[in-house]
Amino acid sequence: MSKIGDPLRRAAFLDRDGVINVDPGYVHRVEDFEFVPGTLEACRELARRGWLLVVATNQSGIGRGLYTVQQFEALTEWMRARFQQCNAPLAGVYFCPHHPTDALGGLRIRCDCRKPQPGMLLAAARDLSLDLERSVLFGDKCEDLQAAQAAGIANRILLGKDGRGLPEDRCGPGLVGARFANLREAVASAQLAPILGDVIHA
Repeated sequence: MSKIGDPLRRAAFLDRDGVINVDPGYVHRVEDFEFVPGTLEACRELARRGWLLVVATNQSGIGRGLYTVQQFEALTEWMRARFQQCNAPLAGVYFCPHHPTDALGGLRIRCDCRKPQPGMLLAAARDLSLDLERSVLFGDKCEDLQAAQAAGIANRILLGKDGRGLPEDRCGPGLVGARFANLREAVASAQLAPILGDVIHA
């Protein structure tokens, strides 16, 4: 936590499935986890530019009984280590296990954390002393960007699912700030330099 008087920090929020890793559906094992090409390098560049990296991911597979919290956490620790090895440490990983209709037991609820609700982003802001207004979110679904808008994040970037190509903007007027095929292209783009900052050369 920042001390009283310290400036709030800015974060680059990342969806997981479809943005960080290829998403065939309900990935929960290391052997099934495939990074979208260029993602780790792009995150390293964001870290060099002073951005805190925060993952916010819907994980209804937990609620549906397809895998456990422990399995998710084991995969997350492996993923964190890969980011750390690439000099792109993750400041936080937030997940929502709920689903309003298809989850089991107590996880079948209408929560405030499942995107498009902003709960995960607001929790990260409290935990990490973030300035959401100056932060940015990268997602591959309209729900990701809707959560960012609800949290007060002005910079909302829509990426193509699995980095395969430019996404179609079907998210409604004013929601998408820019579109790119993948995180690597977004971070390298001159279009986003006023937001993300210029490349810092060693």
